Amino acid sequence: MQRNTTTSDGITETLVAWAAGFELKLAQLLTPSDETPAELVEAMRYALLGGGKRLRPFLVTRCCELLGGSADEALPAAAALECVHVFSLVHDDLPAMDDDDLRRGRPTCHKKFNEWQAILAGDGLLAYAFELISTQVADPVRATAIVRELAVRTGWSGMIGGQVADISGENQPPTRERAEYVHVRKTAALFVGACRMGALSAGASVDRVDRIGEFGLHLGCAFQIADDLLDVTATADELGKQTGKDASAGKQSFPAAIGVDASRQVATEEMDRSLACLADFGPEADDLRQLAVFVVNRRH
Repeated sequence: MQRNTTTSDGITETLVAWAAGFELKLAQLLTPSDETPAELVEAMRYALLGGGKRLRPFLVTRCCELLGGSADEALPAAAALECVHVFSLVHDDLPAMDDDDLRRGRPTCHKKFNEWQAILAGDGLLAYAFELISTQVADPVRATAIVRELAVRTGWSGMIGGQVADISGENQPPTRERAEYVHVRKTAALFVGACRMGALSAGASVDRVDRIGEFGLHLGCAFQIADDLLDVTATADELGKQTGKDASAGKQSFPAAIGVDASRQVATEEMDRSLACLADFGPEADDLRQLAVFVVNRRH
């Protein structure tokens, strides 16, 4: 079989520039009324505006543009999905879950403030995600479809269900099947949702929504396997968070289940599957192809 020769050249610079612009839009959107408690606003803004690669909203925006929409049409869904993603990070870092002190090179939300503020900041971001879509997507049919997509990918059959499986799987014998179950739900679900929400924001056909969602599934799986590997091979300075925690917590991970070399191979296979999903999208999808290579080869 001929190997795919796509590279990640240029995507890092693209992501950095795009994330900077998107952060400004997030800051504008997260402007509360005078009645909102100041301590809640401070914690929500600290969590949401703390930098990061912004891969998920980038996917929303680029999939919308790829399927005939615009960045403006994608913005409510992109911002909403980032609110959900950050909500999950804030809660994931809590002592009752992964008990992390660092996130993106800064103190986690509960360390910067306190546990109750972090819990309510996460709750606030989750609620605000749905407020954004319902108030800023003009077409009610599209708004309903996007809300449904976000709810499904976030809830018990998606990210939250994956988080339960992640925690309950600690200290069970690591297997590839268990790791895949967690990966598909906890991580890949929001990648699927990002791509599908972008397509829905553009008013794409059902088959195009499904196809771009399949790209998101394989991209998300590749991303999480790479993340598992970085927890084993990278330093805390490179990642901006503590490393080696998967093994110490007995997490279900690919390196624990099948080893580092085999994990790299599976990540590459998932990358190739994601690239195959873009075969019909032409050169306009080249940055998404570069992104697929980037998520497997990244060092942070």
